[in-house]
Amino acid sequence: MTTPSSPSPAGQDVEVDLVVVGAGPTGLFAAYYAGFRGHRIAVVDSLPELGGQVTAMYPEKQILDVAGFPSVKGRDLVAGLVAQAATADPVYLLGRTATELQHSEDGVVLSLDDGTVVRAGAMLITAGIGKFSPRPLPAGHEFLGRGLEFFVPSFAPYAGKDVVIVGGGDSAFDWAVHLEPVARSVTLVHRRDAFRAHERTVAQVRASSVRIVTKAELTALRPDPDGHLGEVDITDPDGVTTYPCQAVVAALGFVADLGPIQQWGVEVQKRHVVVDSSMRTNLSRVFAAGDITEYPGKVRLIAVGFGEAATAVNNATVAIDPTAKVFPGHSSEGG
Repeated sequence: MTTPSSPSPAGQDVEVDLVVVGAGPTGLFAAYYAGFRGHRIAVVDSLPELGGQVTAMYPEKQILDVAGFPSVKGRDLVAGLVAQAATADPVYLLGRTATELQHSEDGVVLSLDDGTVVRAGAMLITAGIGKFSPRPLPAGHEFLGRGLEFFVPSFAPYAGKDVVIVGGGDSAFDWAVHLEPVARSVTLVHRRDAFRAHERTVAQVRASSVRIVTKAELTALRPDPDGHLGEVDITDPDGVTTYPCQAVVAALGFVADLGPIQQWGVEVQKRHVVVDSSMRTNLSRVFAAGDITEYPGKVRLIAVGFGEAATAVNNATVAIDPTAKVFPGHSSEGG
């Protein structure tokens, strides 16, 4: 588990310079960088662990687009970010949802669902896609937890099993790559013959032993004599084929919900918070960074979120302390 060593008790008032809403990679880097700027920081997240979607959904995934790491496992990236953020000694408010926001020219007041009130000089929203829930698989929901899963936090339970992955996006193909050497067999089922996943990953799966079945749907799941998943039916234009299967991964994407953020008065465009080049929202002293942001030319990568976090913190610093400079100098500079 990626939990902080000193979380704040519920229901207590917290006063800091900057409150960060969202404890994913962008939020964790923002906490570190805010500490570098000399700020006291609080980090709020509705999940009980640090790392956001990476911890909840992709801890075993190899991440390939973070500068300085040819390849880094999701959980290892989060562990490094948590260690880096620890230098700022942030107050972690995990398993709590930010519900109400009051903002003024003097600061922000953020209320949480457990009664905690956070007062800060500025706020940074790094909530990713907000709260997320997986899209359901039309068939076999009764097998959830007995062979049907939506995420793959660990590969070990799939060792020696016949696995069927449903979906055509990055998650489906990433899990196919990682499960192929572990499972007895991997079958990837998608309702179209075109995929949304990265071309490189698609090519990697095509070159592997993974069976790809397109223009098809998973239409039935049936138990073995012990009541666990034993086989599935896959329907395509040629008819129905039954496959042995002890594990189904439904990688059909997820439904994002910004929740109370949409009631705070921030400008939202297609479930994303609109910011300018300084990562400012339309609200005084409220900034945003990472996947939740929207602006012309926006690219949603972890690496981009890191840069946006630094931009947001530096500009928030001036809002918190008008005598400060936006650019503090390089962190590698001495003296």
